[in-house]
Amino acid sequence: MEQPFIEFRDVSKFFPGIVALDRVDADVFQGEVLGLVGENGAGKSTLIKLLTGNETHDEGKILVDGREMRFTSAQQSMKIGISAVYQELNIVPQLTVWENVYLGREMRDSRGFLDILRMKRRASEILRDLGQDIDVDSRVGGLGMGKKQMVEIAKALSLEVRLLILDEPTSSLSLREISELLQIVRNLKKKGITVIFISHRLEEILAICDRITVLRDGRVVATVAEKDATADALVKLMVGHEVGDYFPKVKAKMGEELLRVEDFCSQGVFSHIGFTLHRGEVLGFSGLVGAGRTEVFRALFGVDPKNCGRVFIRGKEVRIGNPREAIRHGIAFLTEDRRGEGLVLIDSIAYNISLSALLKYRKGPFLNVKKAQKAAVEYIQKLKIKTPSPSYPVNLLSGGNQQKVVIAKWINTDAEIFIFDEPTRGLDIGAKVEVYHVINQLTAAGKGVILISSEMPEVLGMSDRVLVMYEGKLTGEFRSEEAEQAAIMKAASGEMKA
Repeated sequence: MEQPFIEFRDVSKFFPGIVALDRVDADVFQGEVLGLVGENGAGKSTLIKLLTGNETHDEGKILVDGREMRFTSAQQSMKIGISAVYQELNIVPQLTVWENVYLGREMRDSRGFLDILRMKRRASEILRDLGQDIDVDSRVGGLGMGKKQMVEIAKALSLEVRLLILDEPTSSLSLREISELLQIVRNLKKKGITVIFISHRLEEILAICDRITVLRDGRVVATVAEKDATADALVKLMVGHEVGDYFPKVKAKMGEELLRVEDFCSQGVFSHIGFTLHRGEVLGFSGLVGAGRTEVFRALFGVDPKNCGRVFIRGKEVRIGNPREAIRHGIAFLTEDRRGEGLVLIDSIAYNISLSALLKYRKGPFLNVKKAQKAAVEYIQKLKIKTPSPSYPVNLLSGGNQQKVVIAKWINTDAEIFIFDEPTRGLDIGAKVEVYHVINQLTAAGKGVILISSEMPEVLGMSDRVLVMYEGKLTGEFRSEEAEQAAIMKAASGEMKA
């Protein structure tokens, strides 16, 4: 039998109060695409960090080509051809494409000077091999998300990589960019490059992977050949039981108008946006990447400026100039960038949950820590946040559990209007369903929810009405009972007008 390229043998990793990996046994073969799936906190990221030198294992063995290895630095793993592209891209926007590709590994000529021409030429060749027509002298900050990801992949391939790890690579890409990326993975496989593909989108896993390894609670529960795998079977392995309905929408009683927006505009970004939101309603916003959905609600929340428009809350016109005023008027905004804008990563879960409602927990000029901790415990139990304690730093949680902390923070404000911007991005199936249950609880309590999502099934499955945007304008409105994916896509690509 062929010897595995990489072997994990009884590998364990411990953090304070947490068993991140528990006696993991797994193989990776040269030239295959191996899918790695599991719920948030299952151990996927930790397993990858052991290969990239960001963490070292505590027990067991890792073998590469039959030789035992202990990775203690990124340089060590790169030296043997292991490289990773993470969901949070590691690029410098102010630098050019070629500068990013060779950052920290600059080529030098025989005299020790930077060999700029050789770096530019090689960066261009790698990008061409990827089917990308990107000017290597352009600033990375001016590129779209898909092109930025290609720069990251080019950086990895510049190392003569044997194993490329792609961690949630499609979470911020359009449908066309996703298709392009999957084709690139197929081409890399043809060249004998091994790929570990981590994704919560099971349709991608089933489309691209030769084998799929499933992690649950730090353990490998199964490795399944692609021909034997189905989405339902993988979900059951991931969560340990049948999930049931992926979109457990519960129709709430529709009440009074909570929010009305009239002729909302921001020059060059969006124009003539108008809609209403009622108590008990989930209003979905659909559209392709760059359609302007997020920008509308950043302006509504007072983060970005607007040029015109009127906003009414419970029938009364209000002026919102900053997020503090938005919160005062009962609006909560769960930003799509949870790490950059939603959390204070170095602080505790309890502190983050109390952050948007500090007046609740004030004791004179100080924070009533005991009261904040008690509230945090309630939300930890309610949202099933995996953590040893409410004092645990948020930056040590998995992405899905970080998202749950953001949700808890905003529910804690007693808001009535909830804006959920890509609330399940990067979450596993089980965690997504938990978020949907939270949305049901909010609408049952008479709140109104705006759901911005690039996941078409999510919008169709959880919304009472769907509004569609294209290039900063509303191009379609559909009630849930009449909404169809084809019609929404037509509106999202500008082929029909509202």
